[in-house]
Parts: sequence; structure tokens; C-alpha cells
Amino acid sequence: MESIIILIFVIGYLSITLEHPLRLDKTVPALIMAALIWAVLAVGFHSGWFSVIDTHEQVYNYASGGVDAEHGFENTLLHHLGKTAEILIFLIGAMTIVEIIDLHRGFEVLKGAVRTRSKKKLLWIIGILAFILSAIIDNLTATIVLVTLLRKLISNRNERLWYAAMVVIAANAGGAWSPIGDVTTTMLWIANKVTALGLIEFVILPSIVCFVVPFFIAGFLKPFKGEIEVDATEDVVAERLLSSKTMLFLGLGMIVSVPIFKTFTHLPPYVGMMLALGVVWLVSEYIHPEEDFSKERRHLYSAHKALSRIEISSILFFLGILMAVAGLESLVYGVVNNEEVGTLRYLAEVLQAAIPNQDIVVMLLGVLSAIIDNVPLVAASIGMYESPTDSVLWHFIAYSAGTGGSMLIIGSAAGVAAMGMERIDFIWYLKKVAWLAFIGFLAGAGVFLLFERVLFHHV
Repeated sequence: MESIIILIFVIGYLSITLEHPLRLDKTVPALIMAALIWAVLAVGFHSGWFSVIDTHEQVYNYASGGVDAEHGFENTLLHHLGKTAEILIFLIGAMTIVEIIDLHRGFEVLKGAVRTRSKKKLLWIIGILAFILSAIIDNLTATIVLVTLLRKLISNRNERLWYAAMVVIAANAGGAWSPIGDVTTTMLWIANKVTALGLIEFVILPSIVCFVVPFFIAGFLKPFKGEIEVDATEDVVAERLLSSKTMLFLGLGMIVSVPIFKTFTHLPPYVGMMLALGVVWLVSEYIHPEEDFSKERRHLYSAHKALSRIEISSILFFLGILMAVAGLESLVYGVVNNEEVGTLRYLAEVLQAAIPNQDIVVMLLGVLSAIIDNVPLVAASIGMYESPTDSVLWHFIAYSAGTGGSMLIIGSAAGVAAMGMERIDFIWYLKKVAWLAFIGFLAGAGVFLLFERVLFHHV
């Protein structure tokens, strides 16, 4: 029966990876996979075929435990749902704030920062914007904002493709060192595997190297030489609203306040995000975006409209994939050191035996995250390892899973967004840009290991 659960996961995982050839939204297999895994888990548990383990290493067997084991199973399911809901509520809050900023055309303010005709200079300006923005509003949103900005700056699509591809590298590098910059770092943060300050302290330098090295090399390539036709005289203020600047700085400020709120209150991050959304929503209700603002036009800038624009399919995908991984984690699969352990912990022990060096395993995870979704990879690693908070392992996983996805255009949410917006060809990216991302990934990993393993000998 254990093999049936693993088979469901493998088939579901493959369906998610092959979403483009199958023309199937990855949310569909994720939801079906989660439901089926828990269904088989429940039937097998009540039939006495296998045991279930909770997050406190407590094993429940229905044949010997009866009612207590039944409660243990229910509490394990509820615990995993609670942990998943923390991430989903956090993401819904962040997405809604970003959409409110966008409704008030807050990101138009950024256009004023780009006033150059030099292709090389534009590359660095866009890259730095992507790196910083992705750390604040997450790499996916930063990519969407900057690709939209590039469309207004560069009319030639072939030239724009190169910039869009480089934005993906910068955005993924920027998201890796921030607890709110990438779904995977958010997951590690919410699971108490990393702290906000610890993540920033240990991962920011490798992330900067991962961003700077490919951009430095790209500066010598033909597509970034010469001048570009940028209409620097265009009236940038024209497209802005009266509320643009206020909502941009308020929105970004409230998102940045979430880690600070957690540090002071020790409450889970989603509580801080609920407060942040409440404040931004409150201000958006009373602010006047236009000179002659009437009640009839209020709905155009309301939080209700922002809520209708957030990607619920992404939220449901995370629900499916995280609950599926939780099901695998809860299934008792084998014995390690005379203790029964879950499937993922057992896998970690097998990997450890096959590849004794944990750093190599984590780097392989980074390469794998370019091929298969990094969310389930990180969710699985959280269930596999038991290292303390802010250990080198968790920081290296945050770096590898965050930046490794840049190696393929389909390897990250930012890449998929850019691919969809600019119709970037998979093979074109593989030939032209993948090597730059790979060099950046290796350079950043080298810097990380130099500091953590050689200079400071952290554990």
C-alpha cells in the first residue's frame, strides 16, 4: 500500500512538471494528488496496513491504538492543514497588497528611475530594480512589473527578450535572501527553519554574487552593446495618479513591516500580513486617486477589485502540493536507528548514505529545482532534515532552491511569468541564457560555502 501512495505522488509530480506539453494547469494534478494521497492514507490506516507519524515523531497505529490513534491521525491532518494555511493566508495578503498598488498605478513611479539610452546601463538599472523589488514584493511580482516596464521602454521584441531573461536571473537571486522574496524562503521562514535576520545575513552576499556575475558577463555580449531608443522626454507623470506614490510606498512599507512585526510579537508571519493588508485596504478606501474623484469610480481602485485579480489558481496549487508532501511525510515508511520514520525522513537517510556530503545534495536540489517545481522540493526537504533554526543547511537550501530555478525558463515562477508575457522560447533561453544563470548559481554557491565552511566553520 505504501507503494500506491508513492506512485500517486510520482504521477502527480510528473503531471505538474509536464504542464506545458499536457496543456493542463498544474493546480489540477496537485489537488487530485493531495486528495488521493490522504484518501489512501486514511483507508490504509484504518485497515491497519500502515502507521502514521506526526511532527513530534509520535507513531500511531490503528490496530494497537484504537481511538487514541484515530485522534492522532486527525490531529496530524489538522496540523499539516494549519501549517499550509499559514503560508496561503500570507500569500493572499501579499498578493492583494501588490494588486492594490498596481490598481493605483504605483509601479509607474519606477518608470521615472529608468532614464538612459545606453543598453548596458539599462541592463544594470533593470537588474538592480529586479534584485531589490523581488526581495520586497517577491520575485514573481517583480518580474511581472519589470517586464511590463520593459514593454514601455523597448519597442524591439528581440532586444526586449534578452532584458526579460536577465530580469528572471536578477529576480530569483533577489528573492533568495528575503523571507518574503520567494515562496520557498517564506515556507522556510514560517516553518521556523530560518529567521528573517539570519536569512539576510548569510544569504545576501551569495545572492548578490549570483546576480552580479551573470550581469557583468552579459554586459560584454552583443545584445547589450550600443544605444537604445528610450523616450526619456516622455511625461512620466501623465500615467500616474494622485495616489500612485503614496500607495507604492505604503504598500511596500507594510510588506517590509511583516518580518519586523514577527520579531517583536513572536507571532506567525501571517498575522503581520493580515495587519499589513488591513492598513493598506483602510488607506485605499479613503484616498483620492484622481482630481475629480466620484463615488461611481471608487470601484476601479477598491480592494475588492484587487482581490478579484489575485491568482487563486496559484493559491490552490500550493494547497495541493503542500498537503500532498505532508501526506508523504506522515506515512511511516521504514526504520532508522531502531525508530520508525516517515517517507521523507527515510529518503534523507538514503541520500545521506549515497552522497555523504550534504552540500552536494543541496546543490543537486538547486539544479533539480530548474527542472521540477521548487515548492515541493523545499516542502520535502523540510520534512527530510531536522537541523536547528538558522543552520547552514537551511540557508543553503534557501539559496539553491531560490536561484537554481533560473537555469531553465520553466524552473521558477518568475521564469514562467516572463515566458508567458513575452512568449520566450524554451530552447532560445536554454541556448542563450541558461549558461549565464548556471555560472551565477555556481559563483554564489562557491561564495556561500567559502564563508560558511572554510572561513567561519558554521554548522
